[in-house]
Amino acid sequence: MSRHILAIDQGTTSSRAIVFDADMKIVAIGQEEFAQHYPASGWVEHDPEDIWATVVSTVKTALEKAGLAAGDIAAIGITNQRETVVVWDKATGEPIHNAIVWQDRRTAPLCARLKKKRLEPTFTQKTGLLLDPYFSGTKIAWLLDKVKGARARAERGELLAGTIDSFLIWRLTGGTVHATDATNASRTLVYNIADNRWDDELLEILGIPVAMLPTVKNCADDFGATRKDLFGAEIPIRGVAGDQQAATIGQACFEPGMMKSTYGTGCFALLNTGADMVRSKNRLLTTIAYRLDGRTTYALEGSIFIAGAAVQWLRDGLKIIDKAEETGKLAAQADPTQHVYVVPAFVGLGAPHWDADARGAIFGLTRNSGPAELARAVLESVAYQTRDLLQAMRKDWKAGASQTVLRVDGGMVASDWTMQCLADILDAAVDRPQILETTALGAAWLAGSQAGAWPNAQAFAASWALDRRFEPRMEAAERKRKIRGWTDAVKRTLSR
Repeated sequence: MSRHILAIDQGTTSSRAIVFDADMKIVAIGQEEFAQHYPASGWVEHDPEDIWATVVSTVKTALEKAGLAAGDIAAIGITNQRETVVVWDKATGEPIHNAIVWQDRRTAPLCARLKKKRLEPTFTQKTGLLLDPYFSGTKIAWLLDKVKGARARAERGELLAGTIDSFLIWRLTGGTVHATDATNASRTLVYNIADNRWDDELLEILGIPVAMLPTVKNCADDFGATRKDLFGAEIPIRGVAGDQQAATIGQACFEPGMMKSTYGTGCFALLNTGADMVRSKNRLLTTIAYRLDGRTTYALEGSIFIAGAAVQWLRDGLKIIDKAEETGKLAAQADPTQHVYVVPAFVGLGAPHWDADARGAIFGLTRNSGPAELARAVLESVAYQTRDLLQAMRKDWKAGASQTVLRVDGGMVASDWTMQCLADILDAAVDRPQILETTALGAAWLAGSQAGAWPNAQAFAASWALDRRFEPRMEAAERKRKIRGWTDAVKRTLSR
């Protein structure tokens, strides 16, 4: 049998398809960006048809570049931007509205009303999440309430809802499979992560008919097969995981105490806590890391909404760089006597603050502050926010987070300057792997192992290879001064 695996990595700003060979090495990549829509302040949408078109196109591109036909692919693995949701017509497959993106803040008033009713502990106890616009459930409720006729159609069984993985599976299989995996389900605000089922009480609170929702499967499972007419032959879909959990798998963080942090549009750190469902006392999330063979592994997660997106702001908003890769070199030229801080709360602040109304701010500007100082402050903000998450994790789970080496991935980690800054601020080692496409690799491993084409978890973990370890070099007094300035900047930025 063929041992090539294709990973669909459907992200926030682009869709990618990556072909891996039998040795788990990248053979070819197809990638296309798509439009971001901002219909109101704090609102972020995607056109689901853009997502679908770019996924199909990038799969074809990757296959062509690899010199392979659909029949040469043993299986497909899907990973996706997690909390972004689509509601579509069950009969036609047509979306009733643009997808509401995970960054979107329009449901903040609904979350506030639910908090006022003292319902947040109920949601947190069952889902491990907080009442924040970030998560999918309130987005689905908004669509049912605001799109004309949607609620009545949903109650008649005419509409389906799901995260991007479910929408893609539905389209890829020609409407024969409506499914998701446990990691994506765990981000919806209506999935009981202890009982592993949709929760009737939470669905009733948000007014979401359970019939709309997909069947929840293991991360490595049978998700059907692609329509023959799409790529020339049916391809089995055998793995699905939300992007951050897929990266955790791709980094081979299979043991309790292992931790990864992904630096893409946002930054997301996950700490494997094994079978122990740790309840955070520091406003982190308890979530499902993965579910394999019916066994659930949990994680503590810290979510930072803006990381690489702040570099995009430097490029597209301020136009002080032409390419994201220039940021590290520019930051290295910054005046060390200036203490500029950027708090990138463009869409609010995530963990551990969870302030949906906070907005970005810059502190410490002088007459001599310029592009270099802003670039350094943006990159440092990512390190500071990661430190905030790691400190919270250490408080929540003393057993496993005190001496953790951080495994990193995502577009930003290619910058040596940024990774050294991260190690300095964390006062901890940072490991960068040889394969940076760990999100796609995680999805590919799920599919490949399920299809019998790739090795088991133990052998996969043994294949993880280090590119470079960054050790902290900053003096303790300098680190303390910098962190004190960051803490003060965040306090000034919070809306409450």
